[in-house]
Amino acid sequence: MADKTKIAVRLYRFKNRLKEQVSGLGGGGKPQISAEALAEAEAALEAMSEDYPDWVSGLIDRLAEQHRRCVDTSEDRRFFFEEISDIAHDMKGQGGTFGYPLISSFAESLNKFSYSKGELTDNHVEIIKAHVDSMRAVITGRVKGDGGEIGIELSKGLEKAIQKFKAREGQSASTAATG
Repeated sequence: MADKTKIAVRLYRFKNRLKEQVSGLGGGGKPQISAEALAEAEAALEAMSEDYPDWVSGLIDRLAEQHRRCVDTSEDRRFFFEEISDIAHDMKGQGGTFGYPLISSFAESLNKFSYSKGELTDNHVEIIKAHVDSMRAVITGRVKGDGGEIGIELSKGLEKAIQKFKAREGQSASTAATG
């Protein structure tokens, strides 16, 4: 027979003082950031925004290098696609912060695409190139914000390239199945 020993349970409720500690209010109220601290943060972000095109160009060069490796050594494509996915993942959160949301958009698309678990063909490699070329055009042209008409054209061009290579992929698959 099971032992039916009574267990005493105590419940402690602690006041969450994190908000007070962070805001320095001690007595409650709404946390506020000083105007000086906000101005300092905005100035730092602006300075970083000016350097962003040069900085992100290095990441785009890394993507282009991984693309070249996919072309040169097709047997290692899975590894290179994983590298591309990691770089794109890092880029997708940064573009919008520094005034280049098209970089974020293209990087998000590349990240999703390069995370593919299926077979990787030459068409997949060309889609990577289309993404890299689109990102390079944004940075070379310093296309900030949504890019207006240029941004629309770049987005349409990337989507057109993706659809073209996906269509080729579908044709290759149906030819292989009937051949």
